[in-house]
Amino acid sequence: MKIFISGVQKELAAERKAVARFLAGDPLLRRFFECFLFEEHPAVDQRADQCYLDEVDGSDLYLGIFGHEYGREDAEGLSATHREFNRATENGKTRLIYVKGADDSLRHPKMQALVEDAAGRLIRRRFNSPEEIVAAVYASLVRILEERELIRFGPFDASFCRNATLDDLDSDRINRFLVLARRGRNFPLPDVTPPHEVLEHLNLLDKGRPTNAAILLFGRRPQRFLITSEVKCAHFHGFEVEKPIPSYQVYKGTVFDLVDQAKDFVLSKIDLWVGTRAESTQVPTKYEIPQEVVAEAIVNAVVHRDYTSNASVQVMLFKDRLEVWNPGTLPPTLTLEKLRGPHASVPHNPLIAEPMYLTKYIERMGTGVRDMIRRCLDAGLAEPKIRIDGGFFVLTIRRKITESEAQLGGQVTPPVTPPVTPPVTPPVGEFVIRFLVLLAHRGPLSNSEILEAFQLKDRRRLRDTYIDPALADGLVERTIPDKPTSRLQKYRLTETGRRLLDQAGEEERRS
Repeated sequence: MKIFISGVQKELAAERKAVARFLAGDPLLRRFFECFLFEEHPAVDQRADQCYLDEVDGSDLYLGIFGHEYGREDAEGLSATHREFNRATENGKTRLIYVKGADDSLRHPKMQALVEDAAGRLIRRRFNSPEEIVAAVYASLVRILEERELIRFGPFDASFCRNATLDDLDSDRINRFLVLARRGRNFPLPDVTPPHEVLEHLNLLDKGRPTNAAILLFGRRPQRFLITSEVKCAHFHGFEVEKPIPSYQVYKGTVFDLVDQAKDFVLSKIDLWVGTRAESTQVPTKYEIPQEVVAEAIVNAVVHRDYTSNASVQVMLFKDRLEVWNPGTLPPTLTLEKLRGPHASVPHNPLIAEPMYLTKYIERMGTGVRDMIRRCLDAGLAEPKIRIDGGFFVLTIRRKITESEAQLGGQVTPPVTPPVTPPVTPPVGEFVIRFLVLLAHRGPLSNSEILEAFQLKDRRRLRDTYIDPALADGLVERTIPDKPTSRLQKYRLTETGRRLLDQAGEEERRS
């Protein structure tokens, strides 16, 4: 925005130049403002008074500095400063007036009249030195930037998402949230509540516009507005970052999508142990790293990250460890040591955290790190490590590796129980294989039983990732094929699916 600085040149030269130098040198204001000083304007074939007025017309703000002198008068008895003020007023420009000194009786009568005229139309500020006017101008311009929503002082998630409208939100996602929140935390709004009322209840609107939190939670394409909100996942066969990367995925979508996709990525790469029905009708399953730990690590990174950072959440799985890199740092009230013990929950993005809590993705008690430590120790894993590294909050979870693997660069920990899950046999995906193994051990299962077994919350993800691919390849079939949407519907292995599992198991034994 262009600022026209007005005032009698000889009397107020020091103040005018001080303001101009400050605006050009301040790291924040120079991003938004440039100023015009007539004494710095190159010579042109144009009358001085007309040049002044043309610059007022082309400026966004009028900054008037009024002193004791009135200035040279034209044929109509008006000074250049007076004409510039009148022109800015006629054109509806934003005007900032700063008056030097407190005793108006010492001013030229016409300047005194101009000061009184300005006082009757708008707020003005008094000053006595160049330092004082610089401070006053800074405060005024910062207020303008805030009013025009070019800068913010509130939390990131509570600020409106620039260029986004309510049409950029997905009502189906909001409706699914309602179902999960009512089931998970007895959310008070009924299932038929209009999406707009849900957003208002969750404080996700700013003057009727969707906030950053609303877009991240329920947006159709959140990364269109918040490009770095994606999650990058990589799987390395060794102990360090090496190219080419064997498996690399960049996930996009809402925060719910990001958590689910990143968690599935990790669980599909680590070992899974499947037991028998020796002790109960339910077949026990156990991941090498407890899936609750994987979920907690990822959801904490996605929910509590600094979304103003240009970096993204990174999830990296190595032969000996899982690392989750989260852009940001701890709030002032917490330290790395305090995280390990009882502490209050201090969410970095409270408006994002609340819906994640209501759908049981997170807890609100500040127990996440302690729970991860306990579950890792119960699983025979080393205690997770936390550090701050180059603007990232880094969580490291150690895997179990054999002594021979440790000699290649990892740490010695007890060997992992060989996984029963057969290796992936192309072109069948790993999620489909896990689905087949589950059906082989537990028999026909309904949608809700499969969701519970894999600890999934989204039926669409279950359908897209597990059921539909298996149906398409003829590996599973419906128990009620003529009524696909029946509430009694279940899924069972076909002979093709059983042969695939037998073949994969034979290959595993030979290897």
